[in-house]
Amino acid sequence: MKGRTIVLDHIDNREAAALMVDGRLEDFLIAGDAPAPGTIYRARADRPVKGQGGMFLTTPDGPAFLRQVRGLKPGTLMLVQVTGYAEPGKALPVTDRILFKSRYAIVTPDAPGLNISRSIRDEAERDRLLEIAHECMENSDYGLILRSCCEGEDAGEIAQDISAMLAHADQVMNDLGTEPDLLLEGDGPHVLAWRDWTDPAEVVTHAGGFEEQGVLDALDMARGISEPLQGGGHLYIQPTRALVAVDVNTGSDTSLAAGTKANFACAKALARALRVRGLGGQITLDLAPMPKKDRRGFESALRAAFKADGIETILAGWTPLGHYELQRKRGRIPLTEVLK
Repeated sequence: MKGRTIVLDHIDNREAAALMVDGRLEDFLIAGDAPAPGTIYRARADRPVKGQGGMFLTTPDGPAFLRQVRGLKPGTLMLVQVTGYAEPGKALPVTDRILFKSRYAIVTPDAPGLNISRSIRDEAERDRLLEIAHECMENSDYGLILRSCCEGEDAGEIAQDISAMLAHADQVMNDLGTEPDLLLEGDGPHVLAWRDWTDPAEVVTHAGGFEEQGVLDALDMARGISEPLQGGGHLYIQPTRALVAVDVNTGSDTSLAAGTKANFACAKALARALRVRGLGGQITLDLAPMPKKDRRGFESALRAAFKADGIETILAGWTPLGHYELQRKRGRIPLTEVLK
């Protein structure tokens, strides 16, 4: 099955969206019980965490944690936005840098200025988009970023998207409430699919689409620990309480270069394997044996794969034992938490 297909359906009464590319599950979103990233609260500062430079906050949906705060006193009301999914039993991760993001536009109340995605290089197109931005933002002090998918799109649709985000921003930023409250819910999987999967694709929306398009079979594989690699090797991905352990196995290849080939295949496949499983946090790679001279090439391949991934990932580097470590934002719900 060639091409890109976006499938919008439900699993166990949970809204879900799948991106299939050439018959393979490339990305998966599913609604969870926790507040979705993008949710905005009016929160109250509760207690500082000494030594970590953070503050616990009170929200209507439980405690939240804000990093790197200075001069914030307990009892202060502030706006915060959920940035990811917390581990079970932990506080919601939030930021005080509020964004209003849609398919074409991102409104930035705390960062004035009009900006066009740098990936749009055609000067005539940049001028066209800048005109749209100036017209829509003429009476606003907020900032605006027009995303790369604006290129070649209808001016009316872009303007409508900007107006919708401005309306959300005005509603939230001008709120005068005096108690912790939910001000704006984060987008669900179907809206996120429309917002972020912007490359041309067939869209399937009828009930039963997951079974028809092979999504359920792909999810069964993703719920397991084994991920096949090009060349016959395998990844074994096992979440623990402390970290996600990834073991690289060369399979039946017994050549001298087997370890290097399997590790480079891992570099290309790892971002997708973690993404569809919804895994993040600390990740440790137990790689197959390879010469130290190949490490730089491995790092370059890994960096290229995660740059295209879209979920913030820090490549921490090598350990004394020869493992490779990463730190990845928890931008998805782990499949094991929502699919039993």
